[in-house]
Amino acid sequence: MTINSPRSNNRARRVWLAFLCLSLLLILFAIGLPGVDGGLAHAAEASTSDVADAPTYLPAPKLTAADYPTIKGVNSRIAVWLAAQLHLWFAAFVLAVPIFVFIIEAIGMATRDKRYDNMAYEFIKVSITAYSFTAILGGLLTFLLVLFYPHLFQYMSTIFKESMFYYALLFFLESATLYLYYYGWHWLQGEFRKWVHLSLGLLLNAVGTLLMFLANAWVTFMMSPAGVDPAGVFSGDAWAAIHNFLWNPINLHRVIANIAYGGSIVGAYAAFKFLSARKPEQRAHYDWMGYNANFIAISALLPLPFAGYYLTAEIYAYSQQMGITLMGGVFAWLFIIQAVLIGTLFLSANYYLWCGMGRSDGAVRYHKYIKYLAIVIVGAFLVWFTPHTLVLTNEELKALGGPYHKYLGPLGIMPAKNTAVNIMILFTTLSFIFYRRANKVATVSWASAGNAIQIALFTAGILNIFFLGIYHGYFTNTVYKVAASIPQVLTTLTIIVSSTIIDSLMYRGAKEVAPLHWGRVSDRSQYALFLLAVAFTWLMGLMGYIRSGIRQHWHVTNVFRDASPDAFTPGLGYAANVVSVGTILFMAMVIFVFWIADVSGRKTPTDAYWKTPSA
Repeated sequence: MTINSPRSNNRARRVWLAFLCLSLLLILFAIGLPGVDGGLAHAAEASTSDVADAPTYLPAPKLTAADYPTIKGVNSRIAVWLAAQLHLWFAAFVLAVPIFVFIIEAIGMATRDKRYDNMAYEFIKVSITAYSFTAILGGLLTFLLVLFYPHLFQYMSTIFKESMFYYALLFFLESATLYLYYYGWHWLQGEFRKWVHLSLGLLLNAVGTLLMFLANAWVTFMMSPAGVDPAGVFSGDAWAAIHNFLWNPINLHRVIANIAYGGSIVGAYAAFKFLSARKPEQRAHYDWMGYNANFIAISALLPLPFAGYYLTAEIYAYSQQMGITLMGGVFAWLFIIQAVLIGTLFLSANYYLWCGMGRSDGAVRYHKYIKYLAIVIVGAFLVWFTPHTLVLTNEELKALGGPYHKYLGPLGIMPAKNTAVNIMILFTTLSFIFYRRANKVATVSWASAGNAIQIALFTAGILNIFFLGIYHGYFTNTVYKVAASIPQVLTTLTIIVSSTIIDSLMYRGAKEVAPLHWGRVSDRSQYALFLLAVAFTWLMGLMGYIRSGIRQHWHVTNVFRDASPDAFTPGLGYAANVVSVGTILFMAMVIFVFWIADVSGRKTPTDAYWKTPSA
């Protein structure tokens, strides 16, 4: 029987379906679909004797500064902060890479294009070393928590002991699956074996996603505790503690953010290899790889602000005080830094696309539009990070006439910022459309009508976004101001989806102006990929601090008070310095990972060294 026989194909499909069902069950268990959590919560209702034998839980401890161990010369808060942040950066990378590696491998299988399989293998190769760093840093974080915050660790372990146990088991399962997936890549080739390998990739992603969801439960419990009474006494319902108020919003936000972040890191790897390449074919290969990595990062970046808005809205819904502290209190100015970093991401991504048009001989048709795209994106960026109120001296207050600028003050409120970010997203989509069609000529008879429809779609959508932002943002009450952001998002998503579908149909079977010249891009485009990775890293560190910092002087919000000597909210400079140090450390470690991956592929001739064995 040959490998490609119908019987072999059916067997491959059965194996694939078995892995698919197992992976979906793992994910369904994690996200707790309606009915699933109810079943878990009520399926094993205890009898009277079971209730009598139920364990008795103690309230959250009330600590003093003397209860926190210290080591001379070591700041416990900064040590845990940096270890946690470095671990999260690497974890985001190693959890995201298998997701798009799986998709790229599937594309390679469908198209029988070996380039996609080679690219997917090289991406997973980079993540193997990073996976080791993730595990080491996770162990270091656990050690530091036990060392410096033993009471907090004990309290959390009491509530989440079952999930921590299963987390450890799943970690071993993920490690075994990852090593099988990577080291078995060349072995599992051929029709049937390739299906098995792809199934391993699906299982790897399901286990990795479940691991992230479990870890998210511990983090969100500290922000929005559930399953405990006001004194912190655990009810015994572990599922309630896991499925707390902010669990699903964090899950959604982190899945999207991790994909965008992973794309930016492998894009930096491709740029690293491009800049160090000496042969034209190597530059062409890594240029193509960098383009695909940038596409992954931007595809996830576009919906990321909406996931962030959803998370913020849920924080407000859970606690108005936390919401006010987040956006209008001590952390408000950190969101100005966040706005600058998000603007940097959009500008870097667009600049890379504009540089990439140099690969195409037909791109000259669209060069005249780039300056207008740049003006709009920069203008929206300036609105995006304009503050509402200014930190001023008394002399500056007198000169300005108050804390609000006469003309720029109105741009500091959320309706203006919502409008700006939607415009940035739409014009980034337009940049990608121009790039995609730069080297093609549509051959369908309705090409002119298709262009007219797209122009009308963008025009009507942009006008609607401005109307919703200006009228509902400045001439109606607060309820309508908040509600207007939803139709703005829907308008943006409608334009993106509709224009992409129209463009795909219009350029199906299109004629190429000339073959694309991969590798014919400036080095500046590769620096843009590096900037994208650094800005993403800095942004994730900053937002991680804000998310944790809104608990202020609580280990677990309103349940377990932080009485350590470091229980204070750092100033902007303090927080920025710690995040910056963490970013520098992480990027240095990432460059080491790139170097290791590069060294592993080098071969040095040693014929003059080894002796030939005598007969």
